[in-house]
Amino acid sequence: MRPDRLGSLDRVTTLFRRFLWLPVVISVTAAGCSAADSGRPVPTPSPKTAKLCRALYQELPEKVDGLERSADEPPSEFAADWGDPAVQLRCGVSRPEVLTPGTERYNPTAEGIEVNGVLWLPEKQENGYRFTTTLRKAYVEVTVPREYRPEVNPLTDLADAVKKTIPDALQSDDGAGSTGD
Repeated sequence: MRPDRLGSLDRVTTLFRRFLWLPVVISVTAAGCSAADSGRPVPTPSPKTAKLCRALYQELPEKVDGLERSADEPPSEFAADWGDPAVQLRCGVSRPEVLTPGTERYNPTAEGIEVNGVLWLPEKQENGYRFTTTLRKAYVEVTVPREYRPEVNPLTDLADAVKKTIPDALQSDDGAGSTGD
């Protein structure tokens, strides 16, 4: 086990932070997902978000939490998989309902976690966790099956690529790669 691993989700409570999810701060177009004939759904981000996601795709590691990268099915620059069952990453997804005013699940004080400088919204799923970046100019979603407990571990291997390619939503806009759409 690498020393930078976080341990179980229960033990990362020291990393939990309360966030006020100000919709004004996060100016990302809610990008829909197209259902693929097979495999995972692939996002269809706006052109500005797609540029960021392509940059992220180029920086993704070959291994995540010791799992080898799989052949992408369907092939896309907006998604990647590791292992079987797959840890799945999708870039350019819609804003999570928990962060979307007017939705049934909206919670402006939802708890998030910070992993190596990247803020994530954890959401328990039937078979593990879904983590979505927050306060970034594009939403990146990572789904981790419960077989890989503690599910937070893959985020440590993905944080550097996210930080390098998906700017903080609070940074001033210099026109390069912004998704202010």
